[in-house]
This record gives sequence, structure tokens and C-alpha cells, in this order.
Amino acid sequence: MSLPSPAELLTFAEDIALQAGEITLQYFGARVEHQEKGDGTPVTLADRAAEEALRRRITERYPEHGILGEEFGEKPGRAPVRWILDPIDGTRSFMRGVPLYAVLIGVEVEGEPVVGVAHFPGLSETVAAARGQGCRWNGRPCGVSSQAELGKALVLTTDPVMARRSAVGEGWDRLSAACEYTRSWGDAYGHALVATGRAEVMVDPELSSWDSAPLLTILTEAGGRFTDVKGRATIHGGSGLSTNGILHEAALAFLQD
Repeated sequence: MSLPSPAELLTFAEDIALQAGEITLQYFGARVEHQEKGDGTPVTLADRAAEEALRRRITERYPEHGILGEEFGEKPGRAPVRWILDPIDGTRSFMRGVPLYAVLIGVEVEGEPVVGVAHFPGLSETVAAARGQGCRWNGRPCGVSSQAELGKALVLTTDPVMARRSAVGEGWDRLSAACEYTRSWGDAYGHALVATGRAEVMVDPELSSWDSAPLLTILTEAGGRFTDVKGRATIHGGSGLSTNGILHEAALAFLQD
């Protein structure tokens, strides 16, 4: 069975991410009603409509590929290719009309991440990468910052209160005290800021696979690093740390000490 190239998968992933983003914008801009899922996280009509559109397009183009999505679970495939979807990453931001939310798409081939797309419909920004193809921000090559001093670094997390309550809580306090300043420009947008050189470190103590799906490819191709907070280069580790690479070991040391 011949498999599509990373470049082909990336082109298609960007196309369907833009389409899903247009669907989310039909609901965006005011308070959006939601329901709570079993894990206490919110879901809206926009989440479901966007994921349904993504699944439909993928199945039409690649009927043998598997799909894992936040809202509708897993559909096994016959080919060793799996699409991992988060139709709206940052649903709480989306629900309140804040544009720092994303459509996330990752593609694994034979269990390895090879494509990542993070599209931010409310900002008209897309950060996308394929293995060996580099990383692009709105179609132009991008990369991480060259800042080598943690004391001059911008460090991000989605929610500082949650970070302090997490398993790396004391480590987060140490890391945030050691950097120049911190901000909560969070969810996938924080990782995109690192990939495009606008921040140096992004810490997510808790991430699902669909939250992480595009990040390993994006950060690697941008010249940085993405691991879980234990230092493992995986999208399935349950947490995430994005850095410019230079500061990765230092950030890990603070989080793990």
C-alpha cells in the first residue's frame, strides 16, 4: 500500500483546517451556549460541526485512514495513517468571544507524527509543518527564537492557577520566578508563539493527544523542541513543554527538581 507523502498530507490538512475554521467563525463573536462532557470540559455546537466536517473530508479523500477526534472518538483505519483532530482547542476562550482558539490537526504515519497544523480562525493565523519540510507561519518560513538566557525569556502557560495545582506546581513557580516574565496566552496559541519566535517556553501540565497532535512536528520543524514534562518526545504523554530548544533542559530542570 503506497502512502501519501508528508507534503501531500500537509496540503490537505491545511485546506480542511481552513474549512473547519470557517465553520467555527459562524458561531464566534458572542457568548456561545455549551454543554458539559463527562470530564467536565465544555463542548459547543461549533466543536461538533467542525469535527464532523473534518471527518467527512478525510473519509472522502482517504477512506482507509484512521481518525481520532476529541468529540467523536476513534475510527480505526486499514492504512497505517491516523488523523488526530481537535476542532476547537481553547473552547472556553471561543465561548467568550476570545480569538485565541485553534483548529488542530496532527497526522501520524506508522505511529510517528509527520504533519501538524494549528489554525487560529479568529486571528487569521496558521502555523503548519511536515516532517522534513520546515515550519511555516501564514505560508512563510518561521522559526524559534535564539534567546539563550532564561532570565530574558517569556514563559507561558494556559492557566497559572491550574499550573500551580498540577503535578509540576512547585516547578512552575520556580520556572516563572527565573524567567523575565510570564503570560497566560495559552492553549495551542502559546505553543504557536514559541514556534514563531514570539515566546521561548510554553508549559502545559495536562494535555490530551488531540491537544498535542500537531505540536511535536511544528516545534521540531521550527527548530525547537516539544516533549512532555518528563522530557519524552511524544504527543501522548499527557502534558506538553514547548521551547526554543536552547532552554529546554533548563526548563525541564526547574519543572522536575
